[in-house]
Amino acid sequence: MGLNAAAAAFYAFPVLISVLTVRFFYVLWHSGQPVSRPRATGLRCLIVLGSGGHTAEMMNILTTLQKDRFTPRYYVAALTDNMSLQKAQVYEQSLIQSDGAKTAENAHFMQIYRSREVGQSYITSIATTLLATLHAMWLVIRIRPQVIFCNGPGTCFPLCVSAFLLKVLGLGWSSIFYIESIARVKKLSLSGLLLYKLRIADQFFVQWPQLQHKYPRACYAGRLM
Repeated sequence: MGLNAAAAAFYAFPVLISVLTVRFFYVLWHSGQPVSRPRATGLRCLIVLGSGGHTAEMMNILTTLQKDRFTPRYYVAALTDNMSLQKAQVYEQSLIQSDGAKTAENAHFMQIYRSREVGQSYITSIATTLLATLHAMWLVIRIRPQVIFCNGPGTCFPLCVSAFLLKVLGLGWSSIFYIESIARVKKLSLSGLLLYKLRIADQFFVQWPQLQHKYPRACYAGRLM
């Protein structure tokens, strides 16, 4: 009986690998294509915030979105980032005052472990990166976002990778929109470069024409600030 189970596992393993490979290339092919029909209800939206100007840029981008279409909104920032979620809360409060939106229903604020702190050694960052990835996977499974907006903070990479893995496994589908920071004039940030090279982002936007020339799969969005 043990031999039969081992033989079944031996034959099932290549089948599983083949299915996942086909699914992987299907996700790569399907990513970035327009939705076949508009949704009548809101889209669960995951918004990644970050220090160093990333949050200010992201909040500026959010002002251009249709709030009733991208709802509920889940704001995620690093555990050691004490300012970004406060800015998001102020923004959501302003929506309440302007149009009576219900922040208790439409906005949620969460934190995630950093993969690597500034100045942290690469050796010790192995453990923290693993912890951040597991935490990111748990958040994505819990939220099941349909849309992800990010613009370069390091915390966005494990979240986007987790969302991509769920697509490959058929457990959910998230459209990932990456908007490179306006501070990146000649080259992409590390997060942006990884998402671009790995083809994880469904839509990849840059704010400088020379970046679009250097990375042809990116879309030139003009200045968003």
